[in-house]
Amino acid sequence: MQRLRGMLDNMQPLFLPGGKFERFHALFEMVDTLFFSPPDLTRGAPHVRDALDLKRVMIVVVLAAAPCVVIGLWNTGFQANSALALLGAEPIGGWRGSVLALLGAGHEAGNIYDNFILGLLYFLPIYAVTMAAGGFWEILFSGIRNHEINEGFFVTSLLYALILPATIPLWQVAIGISFGVVIGKEVFGGTGKNFLNPALVGRAFLYFAYPVQISGDAVWTPVDGFSGATALAVSAVDGIGGVVDSGLTWTQAFLGQMQGSIGETSTIACLFGAVMLVYTGVASWRIIVAVFAGLIIPSLLMGFVDNDNPMLSMPWHWHVVVGGFAFGAVFMATDPVSATATETGKWIYGLLIGFLTFVIRVVNPAFPEGIMLAILFGNIFAPVIDYFVVRANIRRRIRRSV
Repeated sequence: MQRLRGMLDNMQPLFLPGGKFERFHALFEMVDTLFFSPPDLTRGAPHVRDALDLKRVMIVVVLAAAPCVVIGLWNTGFQANSALALLGAEPIGGWRGSVLALLGAGHEAGNIYDNFILGLLYFLPIYAVTMAAGGFWEILFSGIRNHEINEGFFVTSLLYALILPATIPLWQVAIGISFGVVIGKEVFGGTGKNFLNPALVGRAFLYFAYPVQISGDAVWTPVDGFSGATALAVSAVDGIGGVVDSGLTWTQAFLGQMQGSIGETSTIACLFGAVMLVYTGVASWRIIVAVFAGLIIPSLLMGFVDNDNPMLSMPWHWHVVVGGFAFGAVFMATDPVSATATETGKWIYGLLIGFLTFVIRVVNPAFPEGIMLAILFGNIFAPVIDYFVVRANIRRRIRRSV
């Protein structure tokens, strides 16, 4: 590391103002801060001393999402291998088949190693394209503004890749992250100035622009000719009885062994991530609890209503394990940039997201998964919520002083 530090120090004058490569200073800064802590120090008051800088926050979030990645890769491979066995189809060929053979992996659904490696071969291209396309826009805007490249994109890219199906075309992956970075963040000034979650903006764009490749029954398992609906899609038509009849148990749904996007099916993995994020202070436990409460409370109240809508019959404990609800509540709703900042506002913000999720799932059977749109709506209302909370606090203090 000392040799690398010396090499970077020798190269630094070339990227400083007046240097030969001044225009690429943002790119050099990104590489430098990737391996070493930033050299800039706050020397004047007032400032806050804290060891948790942006780079460490990024590392914490990535570690918190690691269980979702691991279980998601295994589940992607498991669903594919199970479909191959069910259809009696030929094993997956092409370059993926060659890599599987090279690594000694097969196509047995009961083999954890086979499933994980196969899932990895679908996830890596998606993540690589996400990093390349999104990183291009980050570097371009940083170079134009002469700002340092923010490490927060590493988190955005990982979360974005985890909320996509394994079968999505790679060119759509690039378009989606480009839309999310440029329209969802950079047009507002970059990291810290966006009011919408960039990963969800990209995902929402893909849903409405290319619904065939990101919704339906044939996109969740990367096996040609196999059709398997998600638990939410089944429940929207046949209710919870249809989910049970399909063979899916609550335990399987809780662990993440079901159809869905790559990394958002496992509730237990999301809860492990929530513990780490809350313990380190990166995420607000108020938001997470409020989002869960916002979905559970109306599902309990409306569960006794006699209605033909099959989603009303879904118990609350099923609501929280199907779809990407837990993933959205833990990793998306708690985004410190696009969420509320006041303590009271966090409760209101979380309850709003949870309630909107329930409403979208129940009222709109054509769009059973509501957490994505609910969080984006919550992002829009977050500044308004904080404004009224602050105004209420001011009025309360004025009354005390009179």
